[in-house]
Amino acid sequence: MITKASAKYIRISTRKTRKVMDLVRGMSVVKADALLDNLSKRPCLYIKRVLRAAVDSADKRFHIPAANLYISLIKADGGPLIKRFRAASMGRATEILHRTTHIILELDKIKVYDKPVTSGHLSTPSVAEKLEKSKKTIKADGQEVKPRDQKPKAKDHKVKKESKKKES
Repeated sequence: MITKASAKYIRISTRKTRKVMDLVRGMSVVKADALLDNLSKRPCLYIKRVLRAAVDSADKRFHIPAANLYISLIKADGGPLIKRFRAASMGRATEILHRTTHIILELDKIKVYDKPVTSGHLSTPSVAEKLEKSKKTIKADGQEVKPRDQKPKAKDHKVKKESKKKES
C-alpha cells in the first residue's frame, strides 16, 4: 500500500456504491478515472473524489505519478443510519432509514517484472532438453520415473464376445 484515502458519512447506500466499486477494483488509476468520468451513477462522484485524494497524496509524499498506480483495495462499509418518520395511514408513523457509507481506497505501485537478458542461443535450453525434463517425474522416495509414451489401448469387448461364442 502506497497511500490510503477515505470518505466517511456519505449519504448514499453501500449497496449502490459497491456496484460501481466492482467495476473499478484492480484497475490502474488512469483507467479508473476515465471510467468514473463516463459513468452516470451517483456513487461515481464520491469514489472519484476519494481516488483523486489518494493520487494527490501519493504524488505529494512519494513523488509517484498516477500512471504508475493501481487500486489495490476499495471497499464500502456501512455507516450509521439516519432515522426519520413519515405519516402513514390510520394515524401511524413509519420509519425511513437514510443509509450512509464509509469509502476506503488504497493505492499501490504497478509491479513491472523485467525478464533477464540472455545472450545468444547458448544460454537457452534446446527443445529436446525441455522435452526431456518434462518427461521426468520424481517420486517421494527420490526414485526417478518416466511416464509411458504410449496410451494404453482400449479393450475391444466385441472381439471377446465373438471368441466366446465360437468356443461353445
